[in-house]
Amino acid sequence: MEFRHLGRSGLMVSEISYGNWITHGSQVEEDAAFACVRAALDVGITTFDTADVYAGTRAEDVLGRALEGERREGLEIFTKVYWPTGPGRNDRGLSRKHIMESINGSLRRLRTDYVDLYQAHRYDHSTPLEETMEAFADVVHSGKALYIGVSEWKASEIREAHRLARELRIPLVSNQPQYSMLWRVIESEVVPTSEELGIGQIVWSPIAQGVLSGKYLPGQPPPAGSRATDEKSGAGFISRFMTDEVLTRVQRLKPLAEQAGLSMAQLAVAWVLQNPNVSSAIVGASRPEQVHDNVKAAGVKLDAELLKAIDEIIDPIIERDPARTESPAERP
Repeated sequence: MEFRHLGRSGLMVSEISYGNWITHGSQVEEDAAFACVRAALDVGITTFDTADVYAGTRAEDVLGRALEGERREGLEIFTKVYWPTGPGRNDRGLSRKHIMESINGSLRRLRTDYVDLYQAHRYDHSTPLEETMEAFADVVHSGKALYIGVSEWKASEIREAHRLARELRIPLVSNQPQYSMLWRVIESEVVPTSEELGIGQIVWSPIAQGVLSGKYLPGQPPPAGSRATDEKSGAGFISRFMTDEVLTRVQRLKPLAEQAGLSMAQLAVAWVLQNPNVSSAIVGASRPEQVHDNVKAAGVKLDAELLKAIDEIIDPIIERDPARTESPAERP
């Protein structure tokens, strides 16, 4: 495993991090979840990402139990706050009330005294940013989180939050956006701003919900049990990529992956890691062998000719519009 600084902070994270967005507590049984976490630890992954909303808070609980007994100083545990975690009108958003209650709930479920990174899961247009950042400052100053991050924030929102974080003397060090060969909306605005401010990207969906693994074939139904068939969690997110044009062009990447000595999934993960502003790529798994496969992308260097060939194949289907980075206009 290779390691990188999280932005310009002193915190080192594994290039491949393990996330349990739609697996733990919902998609896979607990024994399988524990086996995947054990596989991640065995291959050298030290960075684990979750959120209070995943599986209705159950994902944090599963991860906490899976990591119990591990040396805490050897792990980087990340979680998030914003999406609803209860029925009340204050059980959501980035108000001071919700942040303070949510960090305590997350720490209890994760069975830890602190998280290494506490992230705003979206921008809250219903709460003054000053209120949100002051609450985060209190979380940091109380020792419940070491660093602060955001997820899917626009460049202008990141810049203003960073300014307030400097005033409040707290380290805002990361952004967690969707990023893959097919989804590059952060490249024109978010990445340049982040590079200027010393903020690193912890990217999710580097394999485009599994599409870049090549397992979905044009003109054919998705494999049974795959994310595209799971209406409760994965199907809605993957649907944007499930067109014959996208799937046909993705299949044309297979010879390039073979040329590089990689599986298609490994090529996809390695591709996002070529961006120097990316600190870590989050991978999920429902089986331990998926962890073992994806981790082989760590430390891989892709040459300029290969990167050019990839772009020539998929250029017509790449989403680059920075406006696709957005948060709900109102609290969910």
